[in-house]
Amino acid sequence: MSSATWSTGRHRKAKPMSLAVRRAFIVAAVPVTGALLSAPSALAADKSTKATTTAQSVTADGLDPAEQRIAENLNTRAQSPNLGDTFSGIVLDSASDKVVWGHDADTALMPASNAKLATATAALTVLGPEHRVTTKVVYGDGTLTLIGGGDRMLTTADLTELAKTAAAGVKLGGLDSVKVRIDDSLFPEPTLATGWNDSYYDDQASPVRSLVVDGKLSVDTSIDAGKVFAQQLADQGVTVDGEVTRGTASATDVPVGQHLSPTLSEMIKKMLKKSDNDIAETVLRMTALGAGRPATYEDGTAVVRDVLSRHYGVSMTNFEIHDGSGLSRADRIPARTVADILDLLTDPRYRGLLRSIDEGLPVAGEAGSTLGPEWGRFDTPDSQCAVGQIKAKTGTLTGAIALSGLTKAEDGRWKVFSFIENQSSADPAATKDTLDGLAAAVNGCWA
Repeated sequence: MSSATWSTGRHRKAKPMSLAVRRAFIVAAVPVTGALLSAPSALAADKSTKATTTAQSVTADGLDPAEQRIAENLNTRAQSPNLGDTFSGIVLDSASDKVVWGHDADTALMPASNAKLATATAALTVLGPEHRVTTKVVYGDGTLTLIGGGDRMLTTADLTELAKTAAAGVKLGGLDSVKVRIDDSLFPEPTLATGWNDSYYDDQASPVRSLVVDGKLSVDTSIDAGKVFAQQLADQGVTVDGEVTRGTASATDVPVGQHLSPTLSEMIKKMLKKSDNDIAETVLRMTALGAGRPATYEDGTAVVRDVLSRHYGVSMTNFEIHDGSGLSRADRIPARTVADILDLLTDPRYRGLLRSIDEGLPVAGEAGSTLGPEWGRFDTPDSQCAVGQIKAKTGTLTGAIALSGLTKAEDGRWKVFSFIENQSSADPAATKDTLDGLAAAVNGCWA
């Protein structure tokens, strides 16, 4: 999708309440069954059905009894010392955009991996869910060049198939040896983003390059991929002359083979389910390129801000990001903004476009995701009742823990929540348990 399409104006429906009115109530959302969580049409239907007046009593704050219980339970649980003094939280009713509960909701804090929600939304809007990238092999002057296209899900098996095709072409041309070169010029030279620690490299993320195999974390993923490709050529009976080098393919080189990546939707789902930092940073650069800008941190984050504000009407007040993954300690996003981004998932106008975000969000208690039992999530008396009832994005950095997502409340409507904590002195595991308990209160399974 071109920038001319997504940047032409405000498509997000106007919020019915002003910032002055959307003051700090304490919010909550109510439970979603496993069946409801797996039924995406339920979100769209909820958004299209405006909140209506019922026979239920409504408080002075406009809360129905179920919402009032949510607010009261959150008021109680938000007093936990595990949250410290720097905590931003909000719960919205998705149908009406009413604030059910809030605490310092406009205070910008380190969002950690909740920033991936902004990256995913912009990428899908600019590139489209079916977008794919291509890894190519070309030949010229005795050299096979492996060209990176930004496929973070490229595997050894994929390179093996490319090597088989390349080897067949080399042999058909009467050659038995070639040089191997990698071309990763699609992305500028890797650098640390503003707010990144040197320790992130080879632990949390790799220097961002357009060529990588098997999601390997290393200082030079491109050269590593080239070595795997060279070994596969050797296994096909083609001698590789010398070491793998880096260079730029010539316009006169002959195409030998290519491999199409999975769709952007598949990348987004894996990125969110596993909270994969490298996919996020790669997707950020792809988004910048899709908007006609250089593939840099600066240009990628500028496109994210532009898409969120101009296409969806999400407020950029106090919004500051420097990367696509949320690893940057300079990133700042208020809980209200994270909730507004998630609220887009409940709008039928965007359901198809953003479906992979909804499908990629980890479900409470889902093994293999960042909300799985292996991470100690939703396994306390305060939160076990919400297993299978909540889908949410996690976020964890030293001094920053976040949990933002959706669930269906006792009133049968979807609630959107965001909880971000910074600088708590408590054990991080205890803080995560507390955030899980807050989400369970939104679900309504705790009385």
